[in-house]
Amino acid sequence: MTKRIFLSILALMITGTIMAQKAIKSWNKNLVIAHRGAWKTQNLPENSIASLKEAISLGCYGSEFDVHLTSDGVAVVNHNADFLGKDIATSTYQELVDYKKLSNGESIPTLEEYLKTGMKQKKTKLILEIKPQKTQEQETALVKKVLEIVNQLKAAPWIEYISFSHYISKYVIDNVPGAMVSYLNGEIEPAKLKAEGFYGLDYNQNVYKKNPDWIQQSKDLGLIINVWTVNTEQDMDRLLNQKVDYITTNEPELLLAKIKK
Repeated sequence: MTKRIFLSILALMITGTIMAQKAIKSWNKNLVIAHRGAWKTQNLPENSIASLKEAISLGCYGSEFDVHLTSDGVAVVNHNADFLGKDIATSTYQELVDYKKLSNGESIPTLEEYLKTGMKQKKTKLILEIKPQKTQEQETALVKKVLEIVNQLKAAPWIEYISFSHYISKYVIDNVPGAMVSYLNGEIEPAKLKAEGFYGLDYNQNVYKKNPDWIQQSKDLGLIINVWTVNTEQDMDRLLNQKVDYITTNEPELLLAKIKK
């Protein structure tokens, strides 16, 4: 492939991603991201299709969820490395389905069905967390599968990526032009994240307390600021006063009510 052809293809990819993001202009205009979906108030399973639908129904800006990979290469939505006690990485998808159901009767969701559900609407973003794995080889397999599914479904306009793994985060940045990627782990200062092409930082609220200048630094650099996991009114008020961009919470109803006052 000649350099001119390569650059032309790259330009088309970047243009396509940007146009896809701009094509949907109706995202909810608030800073509320439901952590693992909106599950607590209605006693729904975390990371379930039902909790995603509830976050959408509430009108949250985003619904966060976590992704792992089974031994037979199926990307599934679950927070822990085990599904109700059964290790995901060493189990086939069918073994997980046969093993147990979520408390509302759902099977462990696949990433494909989760995204298809989220793509039925154009109000709530899907905040896709790619979970760190035991080896870089496993992380590569997982991130490749995630990007393959997103591409096949043409789901890019709905997706923002987050990860505790710097390797996974950089893989997405380097392979998906225009992808919105925020880092979770908390040890990297804003200027370095900006230099590495990150969209934002998504740190635990205690990180910002230890580094009080990072919020203003991030604003000056044009980085998006998300904070997790914020569940008390006092913490919500403090962060609202600091004018962060997004707040990830297990109490989306409380935060939505607060910002509407």
